[in-house]
Amino acid sequence: MASSASDSPPAGPQTTRPLYGGQAVIEGVMIRGVRHYSLAVRQPDGHIFCDTEPVSSRFSGRIRRVPFVRGVLILAETLWYGMKSLQRSAIIAAGEADNAEGADSSASKWVMGLTMAVALALGIGVFLVLPLLAARLLEVWIESRLASNLIEGVIRLIILVGYVAGISAMKDIRRVYAYHGAEHMAVHAYEAGQPLTVENVRRHPTPHPRCGTAFLITVAIVSVAAFAILDAVLYSGLGWRVLSRIVPIPVVAAVSYEIIRFAGAHRQAWFGKALSWPGLALQRITTRQPDEDQIQVAIAAMEAALAADAEPSPVPDQRKTAA
Repeated sequence: MASSASDSPPAGPQTTRPLYGGQAVIEGVMIRGVRHYSLAVRQPDGHIFCDTEPVSSRFSGRIRRVPFVRGVLILAETLWYGMKSLQRSAIIAAGEADNAEGADSSASKWVMGLTMAVALALGIGVFLVLPLLAARLLEVWIESRLASNLIEGVIRLIILVGYVAGISAMKDIRRVYAYHGAEHMAVHAYEAGQPLTVENVRRHPTPHPRCGTAFLITVAIVSVAAFAILDAVLYSGLGWRVLSRIVPIPVVAAVSYEIIRFAGAHRQAWFGKALSWPGLALQRITTRQPDEDQIQVAIAAMEAALAADAEPSPVPDQRKTAA
C-alpha cells in the first residue's frame, strides 16, 4: 500500500527539516527524499539490498510548490516511482538483485506504463463508474439528486474499505501492510529528530496523517461534494454523468492533496485531527505492527535517502548490500 508522507510539514519544531515519505513494496520500503529516492529490500539470504537514485527533474522544480498543481504532480510521481519500486522489489525479493537493472530498460518502462494505464482504467471503473451505476439503479425510488450523490459516495467508500480489508486476508499483503507500518514508524522517528534505531522506531504508531491511504479516502469524500455540484449544474444523461466522474479527477486529487497537506501541518489542532481522522482510521487496516527485521529495512531505506541527499548534487547512482 502506497504511502505519501512527504511534502507536508509536520507540526512542532521540526518544520524546517526536510520532509520524507514513501511506500511499502515487496519485502521492502521505498523512501522519497528531497533530491533522491531509496529502495531497501530484504533478500532471501537475509541481507538488505539498498539502492538510491536521483529524482527526475520532471517531478521537481518550482512547480512542485504551486498549490493545487503540486497535488497532481505528486500523484503522478507517486504512481510512477511506486510502480517502478514494486517491480524492482519483486525481482530483488526473489533473489535476483543482479537482474533489477532490467526494470530501467525501455521495454520495461513501456510495460510499466501499460500496467499503470490498465490499473488506472480498472480503478476508475470500479471506484468511480460502478458506484454511479449502482446509485442510478436506486434513483427510481429517490427524487433528490443530493441523496443520490450521498448514496453513490457511501457505495464508493464501502468498495474502498471492503477492498483494502479484503486483500488483507492474503499472506503476502499482510507482509506489505507490516512494511507499510514500518515505513510510517521510521518517518515518525525521523520527524521527531530521534536516532533511527529499532528501539526508537518501535515507539511510534503505524498510522501517519500524510499517508497515501489517507489520500484515497479523502478523494472519496471530496468527490461526493464535487460530483454533487457537477450534477446540480450539468445534470444530464448517463454518458455525461460518467464523464463528470472521470474528467474532474485531477481537480479532486489536487484539492484532496491540499487537505492532507493542511491537516499534516496542523496535526495538533482540533481541525487538523478532524481532517486526519478518516485516513488514520483506514490505516488501522492498511498498516500492521512490523517485526524487527522489517523495521531494519525501513531504517535502511530512510538512512540511504538521507545519505544520498546529504551528498553534493549531482550524486552518482549508489548501490550497496548491508547486513
